Amino acid sequence: MRNSRRDFMKSGIAASGLIGFSGVSTAQSPVAGSPKGLRVGTVTYNIARDWDIETIIKNLSEVGMEAVELRTTHAHGVEITLPAEKRQSVRKRFEDSAVKIGGLGTTCEYHASDPALLRKNIEETKEWIKLARDVGSPSVKVRPNGLRKDVPEDKTLEQIGKSLKECGVFAQEHGIKVQLEVHGSETARVPRIARILQYADHHPHVFVCWNSNQEDLLDGGLEANFNLVKARIGQVHMRDLFFEEYPWRRLFLLLSEMKFQGYCYAEIPPSQDPVRVLKYFRGIFRAYQGII
Repeated sequence: MRNSRRDFMKSGIAASGLIGFSGVSTAQSPVAGSPKGLRVGTVTYNIARDWDIETIIKNLSEVGMEAVELRTTHAHGVEITLPAEKRQSVRKRFEDSAVKIGGLGTTCEYHASDPALLRKNIEETKEWIKLARDVGSPSVKVRPNGLRKDVPEDKTLEQIGKSLKECGVFAQEHGIKVQLEVHGSETARVPRIARILQYADHHPHVFVCWNSNQEDLLDGGLEANFNLVKARIGQVHMRDLFFEEYPWRRLFLLLSEMKFQGYCYAEIPPSQDPVRVLKYFRGIFRAYQGII
C-alpha cells in the first residue's frame, strides 16, 4: 500500500500523468478519453477558495475539469442567503459552461448534545437542499464531526443516522442527494459510517462521500472498508495522487469495477500556481485510469 508512487512509475505511463504539470492542457490529451469513464472535478477547498464563479468556470475549463464542489464560505458566494434571482443566474452560468456544479459542500453536522443546535443543523441542511435544487446541483455534502464523550458511542451514531434520514427524506422531495463525508477524528473510521447508514435506514437519497483518509487502511484495510459502503458511494475526494501515501491504484480499480458514476474531486492545498497544479492532478488522474 505504501508503494503506490513506485508502482505508478514502474507502469511506464508516468509521463502521460505529467502532461498537466508541463503546462499543456490535459483537456486535449489523448488520455482524456479514457474508456473507464471516471469523472474528475475539484473542490473549492482549498485550492480554489479565492475564485469567484467566473474564475472557477474559466480556470476549470482550461484544466479540463468536468465539475466543481462549491464549498461554503468561499469566494464563489453560493450560499443559502442567495436571493432567488441570483440563484437562477448561478444556475445559468454553469449550465452554459463546460463545468457543472457537482455538489454543494456544507459544514452541517448532527452530533451535538444540545437539541436546539442539532435542530439548527438539520434545518440548515434543508435550506442547502433547496439551494441545490435552485442552482442545479445534484447533491449537498454534510459531515459527521466526532463522537460525544458523555454518551455511549452508538447513541451518537444513532442520532447522526436518524438526523441524516430526516434530511434524506427532505432531499428526496426535492430531487437531491445528501452526501455524508467520511470525516471527523473518530467518525472517519468507515465501520462507524456504515453504522450511521444503518440508523438512517439506508435511505435511497443518502450517500457517502469517500474521503480518501488514512483511516481507510485500518479496520481490515482499504477493500474491506470500501465494500462496507460500496453500494452508497456517491462522490469521492482525492488528495495529491503522486506524493501522498495512499493505495490510489487500488482505489481507482475498485471504482472502475463498480462502474462508479459520481465525480472524483481534487481536494488539495492552495498553490501559487493553482491552474498548473490542477492540470498536474488531472493528468495523473487520467494516467491512473490507464494503469487499471
